[in-house]
Amino acid sequence: MRLLFLGDMVGKAGRTAVWEQLPGLISDFRLDFVIVNGENAAGGFGITEEIFRETINAGADVVTTGNHVWDQREALAFAPREDRFLRPANFPKGTPGRGSGLYIAKNGARVLVSNIMGRVFMHPELDDPFQAGERELSACPLGEQADAVVVDFHAEATSEKMCFAHFVDGRASLVVGTHTHQPTADHQILNGGTAYLTDAGMCGDYDSSLGMDKEEPLNRFLSKVPKGRFEAANGPATICGVGVDISDRTGLAERIAPLRRGPRLEETVPSFWS
Repeated sequence: MRLLFLGDMVGKAGRTAVWEQLPGLISDFRLDFVIVNGENAAGGFGITEEIFRETINAGADVVTTGNHVWDQREALAFAPREDRFLRPANFPKGTPGRGSGLYIAKNGARVLVSNIMGRVFMHPELDDPFQAGERELSACPLGEQADAVVVDFHAEATSEKMCFAHFVDGRASLVVGTHTHQPTADHQILNGGTAYLTDAGMCGDYDSSLGMDKEEPLNRFLSKVPKGRFEAANGPATICGVGVDISDRTGLAERIAPLRRGPRLEETVPSFWS
């Protein structure tokens, strides 16, 4: 199975780049399954139902989120009725929506996708992500109810992301970090066969501060006095993510490589997709 994960869409520039490029990526690279993190898609803060549906229409199979999931209040209303929209699984019991789902890929494989949020340096501080991961993976084990398992681990601390990946090594096909908006260079396959990347990066304008127009963040570092709101940067966007080939026999990773397309960052296309 061939899977693509795209990091946080930020603002109009990021979501438009994903919508424009994703259909071609699916066709050119014969992708079986696509996951997109959409938590910053609406002006950099949250996601609307319209943006969610446009992302699905562009070819995403699942849209994950993170700490900004409820920044657009309408998400509280549409989350319970959209099976392909995920919020972190470690929100307290009774929170609208779902944190995991089992989906059918184009090749017929059953794919468990789980969205989990870290606690170190994160707000709000949710339930224990390790216990949440154990619960979700035990309920739908790789090789039994699921042919592939993907975890979007939305977190700030590199150590927390890495330790979670080692915790589920051999029980997940891919653990990919989101939230920091900066693509890391540590893509690898762990000893047990789980593909791992600390952060997929963002889909957005990299002539910015984490996808935001750089003037106000810079002002706040220099003066400590806010002059205005953070606004999403709207220059040419780069899409960032990671591609993984997953064994149809074991559900574990066979190859992993980053994907970057757009200005500013060096473009990469996984060589095994060529």
